[in-house]
Amino acid sequence: MSPRCPMARCRASFGSDPRASWGRIGDFAQLRHNRRSHCRTQNGVFMDIAKEFASIPARYPELKGQVAIVTGSSRGIGQGIAARFAREGMKVVVTGLDAAEVAETADDLTAQGAEILPITANLGENGEIDRLFAETLAAFGTVDVLVNNAADLRRMPFDQVSEELIDYQLAVNVKAPMMLAQQAGAIMRAKKSGCIVNVTTPGALRTHLPGLPYDVTKGAIDPLTRALGVEWIRDGVRVNAIAPGWANTWKAGKITGYFDEVAARIPIGRPVEVLELAAAVAFLVSPDASYMVGQVLYVDGGVTAQLHPPGQPI
Repeated sequence: MSPRCPMARCRASFGSDPRASWGRIGDFAQLRHNRRSHCRTQNGVFMDIAKEFASIPARYPELKGQVAIVTGSSRGIGQGIAARFAREGMKVVVTGLDAAEVAETADDLTAQGAEILPITANLGENGEIDRLFAETLAAFGTVDVLVNNAADLRRMPFDQVSEELIDYQLAVNVKAPMMLAQQAGAIMRAKKSGCIVNVTTPGALRTHLPGLPYDVTKGAIDPLTRALGVEWIRDGVRVNAIAPGWANTWKAGKITGYFDEVAARIPIGRPVEVLELAAAVAFLVSPDASYMVGQVLYVDGGVTAQLHPPGQPI
């Protein structure tokens, strides 16, 4: 299996015997792997930007004109964050592995009047982060916001985890966010202004089953958020994170039963929508969150607050 293959993130099971879901995780992974053609047919690249853009509220006029890099923003959660930032009037760098997805997302947002810079990059490869910042600075002159969203999501029983996968996830999920933050931080600290938001997971606090190696790599992002938040706040740079719950990132009609099963284990009773996650990120980079430093904001419908799933008392 290629390390570039996007596999499933199965969030927040917490069933009576989560091991019973391992087979379903594999089925869901294959559906996610095949989703590009399905979703492109249904609604562009996972989100009908033309339909939904006008409905996104623009709440933070102070963000207008700021430059944001959102990694992994050609699909899923990152795409929702990019759309929200564009709706706020920000200049957005859309990145991803797949050139066609990056181009289509950029085209869809540009059609709504947004100022977008599309960059196809594999952030786990040497030189790609340098190129990302060089092209961003050439186009926009600065960076005001960085969202570290891109990640390899694969997780499986530990005896099936290969050394290749461990190395790849450490490169993409740990090293890349650190190097991205280092370069963004240099720009932001020089001007005494900027925000970084990392995207982590409730699995960094309460493990998925199976959860490896993904949860281990995201477990590194939480202390990174706290350490940089404390270290850089007096330089004018705020660093925080969101931990999304089970996200409805694509058309789920073909496996509605499975989504219903997972939703029943979440206190709120449904997956989180990508635009709800995007709203949390927009808040964190806005002046309204000026006193939030080094925090992980759990946007998970109550999963990390519960001792047991609804109807399954311990």
